Amino acid sequence: MSANSFDARSTLRVGDESYEIFRLDKVEGSARLPYSLKVLLENLLRTEDGANITADHIRAIGGWDSQAQPSQEIQFTPARVIMQDFTGVPCVVDLATMREAVKELGGDPAKINPLAPAELVIDHSVIADKFGTPDSFARNVELEYGRNRERYQFLRWGQTAFDEFKVVPPGTGIVHQVNIEHLARTVMVRNGQAYPDTLVGTDSHTTMVNGLGVLGWGVGGIEAEAAMLGQPVSMLIPRVVGFKLTGELPAGTTATDLVLTITEMLREHGVVGKFVEFYGEGVGATTLANRATIGNMSPEFGSTAAIFPIDAETINYLTLTGRSEEQIALVEAYAKEQGLWLDPAAEPDYSEKLELDLATVVPSIAGPKRPQDRIVLSEAAKQFGCDVRAYVEDDEQAPQDAVSPVDEASAESFPASDSPAYFDGDNGEGAARHAGASDRPGPSKPTTVTAPDGSTYEIDHGAVTVAAITSCTNTSNPTVMVAAALVAKKAVEKGLTRKPWVKTTLAPGSKVVMDYYDRAGLTPYLDKMGFNLVGYGCTTCIGNSGPLPEEVSKAVNEADLAVAAVLSGNRNFEGRINPDVKMNYLASPPLVVAYAIAGSMKVDITRDALGVDKEGKPVHLADIWPTEAEVNEVVAGAIGQDMFKDSYKDVFAGDQQWTSLPIPTGDTFEWDAESTYVRKPPYFDGMGEEPEPVEDVTGARVLAKLGDSVTTDHISPAGAIKADSPAGKYLTEHGIERRDFNSYGSRRGNHEVMIRGTFANIRLRNQIAPGTEGGYTRDFTKEDGPVSFIYDASRNYIEQGVPLVVLAGKEYGSGSSRDWAAKGTVLLGVQVVIAESYERIHRSNLIGMGVLPLQFPEGQSADSLGLTGEETFSFTGVTGLNDSIPSTVKVTTDTGVEFDAVLRIDTPGEADYYRNGGILQYVLRSLLRK
Repeated sequence: MSANSFDARSTLRVGDESYEIFRLDKVEGSARLPYSLKVLLENLLRTEDGANITADHIRAIGGWDSQAQPSQEIQFTPARVIMQDFTGVPCVVDLATMREAVKELGGDPAKINPLAPAELVIDHSVIADKFGTPDSFARNVELEYGRNRERYQFLRWGQTAFDEFKVVPPGTGIVHQVNIEHLARTVMVRNGQAYPDTLVGTDSHTTMVNGLGVLGWGVGGIEAEAAMLGQPVSMLIPRVVGFKLTGELPAGTTATDLVLTITEMLREHGVVGKFVEFYGEGVGATTLANRATIGNMSPEFGSTAAIFPIDAETINYLTLTGRSEEQIALVEAYAKEQGLWLDPAAEPDYSEKLELDLATVVPSIAGPKRPQDRIVLSEAAKQFGCDVRAYVEDDEQAPQDAVSPVDEASAESFPASDSPAYFDGDNGEGAARHAGASDRPGPSKPTTVTAPDGSTYEIDHGAVTVAAITSCTNTSNPTVMVAAALVAKKAVEKGLTRKPWVKTTLAPGSKVVMDYYDRAGLTPYLDKMGFNLVGYGCTTCIGNSGPLPEEVSKAVNEADLAVAAVLSGNRNFEGRINPDVKMNYLASPPLVVAYAIAGSMKVDITRDALGVDKEGKPVHLADIWPTEAEVNEVVAGAIGQDMFKDSYKDVFAGDQQWTSLPIPTGDTFEWDAESTYVRKPPYFDGMGEEPEPVEDVTGARVLAKLGDSVTTDHISPAGAIKADSPAGKYLTEHGIERRDFNSYGSRRGNHEVMIRGTFANIRLRNQIAPGTEGGYTRDFTKEDGPVSFIYDASRNYIEQGVPLVVLAGKEYGSGSSRDWAAKGTVLLGVQVVIAESYERIHRSNLIGMGVLPLQFPEGQSADSLGLTGEETFSFTGVTGLNDSIPSTVKVTTDTGVEFDAVLRIDTPGEADYYRNGGILQYVLRSLLRK
């Protein structure tokens, strides 16, 4: 029960129902607040307990100073938790392990149970092994169940063993698309109360639901577990960036072009740790699907959330997707009653402001390795010619007469296209990105490939070997999905096809997509273009692209070609998409189809012909690009409420394959000692009822010295498992054939595999092991410190009782909220990380696993301080955490370097977690005391 210090408890009547609500207008200053802070204010009013959440906390939000730096800690209690299976499996593993730990300490294991609704969607396990055939989907699902049987049995047990825990089975959709289409409430109803739907999720793209007016963001699995167990999320009241939208998108542009433009703008502005909120007249002209696309990529521009207020468009979307009439009426009435309904003319108090005229957006892609590196489409071929030089040997020179490869003929045979104006440039924007671009073609290394049927063709640097319509980012958006299908239709009608070296895949985020493709008669054209359905899951966007055809892979690796992937996703980091692919580009679904036809990044698809039609005439992109009217006609005629109701009526039930999985029973899980998928982790081994005092760290050695922008993809195990890696050797030793290795993500429930894959990304560059790439370090437990696998070296350090430290640059831990980036770090024996700066989620996760996050003094770095990584480190002043939160920790080395590192434990709640050795230990001890 709320302490109700502000007399905010009231009643809202909607139709025949009455709901208890907590009125925002009872708090002075609430009217001027941004939408997102109003949601936080309601959260505190409803959960005020006089201890963790007090009247002063509530007044702090009401009196929020938009220009001040965040300093006020609050405890935010999310209404629910959402998970995907890669991150969800270890969550359930940890809950199952906590039940055993409670039992061993004399408590009741049934206390370990979600107190907030928790929903898990299995979407990360399907791999696009098979493609381009009518049975691709069925074969990939069969392979998925074969690989993941143990995991799926475990999740089915969890669904029966834990209250308030539901699982959406495989083959249904992608978590964030399922969330906006079905799971999101917008306004929650629970125990007679109505309040804003809020959530945390174990995937950074949880922010997709921000497009629906729902405040939520990605957290590490360990934070999510705590939230499920009733622990609030400790946070500072953030700065809120107001992003004003005006105008309307011009013809020929897509939601993808818009979001890449916004990503570039906000990354340049700097929004890490801030909320972004959209306002202005242009919001009304932004469809819900486009809002969701923008919200989805909040992690790419670095913000905690990127939210749109509730308005008529929200109501229209809730209606389309089959929400009940009662729920829709409640959402509208509640939002209007609480001042959460969008006023396009209003301008709340914001910390910072940006503005974008939607009319200035132009067709764009982003790459080759970061989502914020937007490239105007008309400049893409030139920019590729510049960027590719970073991926090839210096002695590879481009021939003077090299041309863009288009079928058998030279580009000179085809006149330039009379492209619509929207393909021509960027209205003066983005010039800096292309300043280094060259009119020269990139380096060339033509390489012959022999296909299985004996035919041959040539590929070169820039060959598009993966073209994937993938990821909830865009597959949730009917306009871009229909546009892609119409491009395929027009191309097929003109006799065009994909290039033979392109792996083409279609992986929608929900079954509704295939329903409207079928109803519109567009599926056969996608099939003919090679975009057959491969699965309902993230696939290529998370590295589950599957292998390239053997002959293509062989040619790429033997010639060391810099080939490309084009995908409609949100992440294109190095080493993420496919181990054979060096350059990755984000693009809208219709452009994915266009690049599959072009087959090379060297083709200027805005001017060069993509191929020839049945009469031998050149076909340009403008010839197959659908008009806005064509797209809207299909969307209006093919998409209906009935599709969503049918797809989601039994969403938790699963098919025969799911329901036939045998599962154990009981409160505690029956661990299989032979399992290589699910094993009991050691987090609670030897844990007492009370924590030991915090101690200083001495005699530490460096496990890794890393540069700037090291992402959680570099740290956390992801993608394929190599046979000669420590993880591969472990699986081989346990009788697993190489073909059954599966991916790291699928084996997240086995800490033995995950430890061996931490810091093992093929693109990781550890500066204390120069000349290496991947999971290597130097092992200073041995004479002269030979190069060794990071895992093997860590075992030697642990055996000798040597603590470890990681040195890093700026933006350490950017990217997805990967709990294994922190779990793997601590299980390798790392006790301290020193970075120039952190991205929010990873810093929080390190603390949640008991790792000390330190920051170099302002303007300093490992290099400026002369640190090589060969030193021995000591950290003094850490013991101050036993009583308070020191501002700095003294760092000294055996080489004489000394400096005061900034302690990045920012809140009392984080300090409590660290003192207990981690958030799970803190929660477990708290439950034992009740």
